Amino acid sequence: MQEYVPQEIEAKWQKYWEEQGLLDFNFDSGSPKFYMLTMLPYPSGDLHIGHWYAMAPSDCYARFMKMQGNEVFFPIGFDAFGLPAENAAIKNNLHPKSWTYTNIERMRKQLRTMGNMFSWKNEVVSCDPEYYKWSQWFFLKMMEKDLAYREYAPVDFCNHCQTTLAREQVWGDDRICERCENPVVKKKLNQWKLRITKYADELLDFDGLDWPERVQSMQEHWIGRSEGVEFALKIAGSETEGGENVTENNAGTENMPAKDLSFRVFTTRPDTVFGMTFCVLSPEHILVDQITTPQQKEAVDAYKEAAQRKDEIERTAEGREKDGVFTGAFAINPMNGEPEPIWVADYVLATYGTGAIMAVPGHDERDFHFARKYDLPTPVVIVAPEQIDSVPDGAELSEPILQKENSVMVNSPGFDGAVWPESYNRVADQMEKQGFGERQINYRLHDWLISRQRMWGTPIPVVYCESCGMQPVPYEELPVVLPDDAEFKPTGESPLKYHKGFLKTACPKCGGEAERETDTMDTFICSSWYYYAYAAPYWKKGETLTKNDLPWDADIIRSLCPVDQYTGGIEHATMHLLYFRFFTKALADLGLLDFREPAKRLFNQGMILGEDHEKMSKSRGNVINPDDLLKKYGSDTVRAYLMFLGPWDAGAPWNPHGIEGLARFFKGVWTLCHLKAPETAEVKAETEKRLRKTLHQTLKKVGDDLQNFRFNTAIAAVMAFRNVLKAVPEAAGTKVWDECLETMLLMLAPIAPHITEELWQHLQPENENQNVNGMDAFHGGFYDSIHQQKWPQYDETLAAEDLVTLVVQVNGKVRDRFKMPARTNKEETERLALAAPKVQTHLEGKQISKVIVVPERLVNIVCG
Repeated sequence: MQEYVPQEIEAKWQKYWEEQGLLDFNFDSGSPKFYMLTMLPYPSGDLHIGHWYAMAPSDCYARFMKMQGNEVFFPIGFDAFGLPAENAAIKNNLHPKSWTYTNIERMRKQLRTMGNMFSWKNEVVSCDPEYYKWSQWFFLKMMEKDLAYREYAPVDFCNHCQTTLAREQVWGDDRICERCENPVVKKKLNQWKLRITKYADELLDFDGLDWPERVQSMQEHWIGRSEGVEFALKIAGSETEGGENVTENNAGTENMPAKDLSFRVFTTRPDTVFGMTFCVLSPEHILVDQITTPQQKEAVDAYKEAAQRKDEIERTAEGREKDGVFTGAFAINPMNGEPEPIWVADYVLATYGTGAIMAVPGHDERDFHFARKYDLPTPVVIVAPEQIDSVPDGAELSEPILQKENSVMVNSPGFDGAVWPESYNRVADQMEKQGFGERQINYRLHDWLISRQRMWGTPIPVVYCESCGMQPVPYEELPVVLPDDAEFKPTGESPLKYHKGFLKTACPKCGGEAERETDTMDTFICSSWYYYAYAAPYWKKGETLTKNDLPWDADIIRSLCPVDQYTGGIEHATMHLLYFRFFTKALADLGLLDFREPAKRLFNQGMILGEDHEKMSKSRGNVINPDDLLKKYGSDTVRAYLMFLGPWDAGAPWNPHGIEGLARFFKGVWTLCHLKAPETAEVKAETEKRLRKTLHQTLKKVGDDLQNFRFNTAIAAVMAFRNVLKAVPEAAGTKVWDECLETMLLMLAPIAPHITEELWQHLQPENENQNVNGMDAFHGGFYDSIHQQKWPQYDETLAAEDLVTLVVQVNGKVRDRFKMPARTNKEETERLALAAPKVQTHLEGKQISKVIVVPERLVNIVCG
């Protein structure tokens, strides 16, 4: 028997499949098209085990769908722009392009060792100008429809380096610059945005999508749709020019600025407005400097400066103690005329809502803790119905009253006794009637800020002319190409600012001197449409574009899209997975697509952890190098073990002992397929029947498991079946034995493509006298490859059990269990249940009113 050396057979078959195009996608095939997509990788330099964990099971599913009779499109590419390349350029004094393409070439070789059926002919690399010219084309289209616009927005900024920073360049709780270790602050710059908020309601609609509930929930929370009332609060004492010196007692502030100052707040609980005891403005709110009294100015300025050094995640983190500073100013509650102190606190964000809130500490947990910290009142203005006659004293509350459904208003003049939701509507009606408020729908979602003050990204196709202002680059001049000779400086500033060849250009309107936009696009732009680029890679390569072009072959897109199955990590739920849904809807509105969702079905794999159950990282020393595993075990074993670890959506820790078990399993499969038949091969009728039944039961289970991404249980089922075969070596060479071996290989083919191909060739009698290892044997131009076979169909009759367990209940309580012949009819099932001795003892003296029969499973006898 030839020894099983996985590295030799895997290299052989990978080379052959690719040379012969055996697994290539054939658009002209008459088979149903199936678009299988896995998230494209970033070319970081080496393929890590996380890439394998994402891609090997995806390939298994793609192969399985191909065996189901589909023409499967399973492309691959590289999301090639990004900060790591720019950092490497600064560190090594080279252009990010050379770093990126060196990594891509290395990762291509590593990806091929997986044995995946990627359609390499459809590969795209997002940093190729022939790719990103279409990103620029989309941007111009969105500008025309007012979906792309510019406004001031805060960014992380290092004053010492005089540059903006990405979030990952801001280190530690003190938020210091990774390069110079000086404090990072927030600074407002003119930024480009896309109007994703225009699609907020549509993005909340998942009808017709087979997407995980968890992703839907995360996107719903991120979009944050809430219905409420927005109303205005006037600054006390600003009704007249200058005003008078005002204290808390006479509701004003010293040195009051111009009249009629006010700010707006949004609330989903207008019924609690009488419980407002203070208001909070974000440190960035435009009114803060205007209303702060001289006595409070120093404290407020210091607080604002400290807030600049925090990011939004830190400021709003759950469990973080909230703090703030009193401005010295008061706002008038428009419902009762009471003055309420105005505070500044960083847990209120300028970018969310109005940048101001009304605080109702008796009925909001965050406000409650803030009020307790600063000794502010916590009155009770809503209670549960049973508390109306004994309304709690707010000062004695240990926690806020968060009642909503059926809550009753109290201590609210003119509204006492109003019950939710009537209470909501009565207060909202009053606010609208008096003209200081209106019902409104708010969203937590903000427009997508796509400007990046970096070099290694898609240039934004806009120029600035002193005479004509901002002008879009003409379609005919796309792409705006990044320079190959940019000089990277240790400060980290974008080289585009100092590259005259790039910066200086002619105004497309007047022909005068102009400067290009030096911001580049967020890399998520590239990954928001790449799945369409795969279908027609580098479309119109080298051609001059026009406004009326199409960015792809419409017939191909119509035939292939939307994506049938998408796989990737759940960490992308509120960024990439949201952006690519938005992009599809926007492109549909631009007349470029005739569907509005990019992927019909989504599956999120979990994370592969280190042996210590921690996330893999070099600092922890728990990183697994797949190249080392390949040298020792081969690709099939690594693939199978990653799928065998546990449920794919749950992730699992690496177990170095577990992979040894898979290696032994494949050696066992190899041995079985090389087992020599006895001189007189025959098998007992009982053994043959048992083998066929087990075969068809296994086939049924494996097919169902693979269809639903239960790779671990599918592999376990094949392992169990191999053990059944191993126990009857005397059956080798018989018809049922050959049937079992061939079907076992077909079940394993999507999981372990190399060993199954090798063994399939070994088992085919027509290949016996041909040079299989030398690859001279062809059948119609190809081997009779296992990967050209259809998935075998199980026989329901053969898979059925001879006996089934019947559970018998009396009035819903289990009274007996026993075996009975499978496929027993309803009448006989009922007779057997009623005749069971244990059941009869529970029926004595009782009148049977009804008997419910669930065939082959359950009988429930209902007694009166």
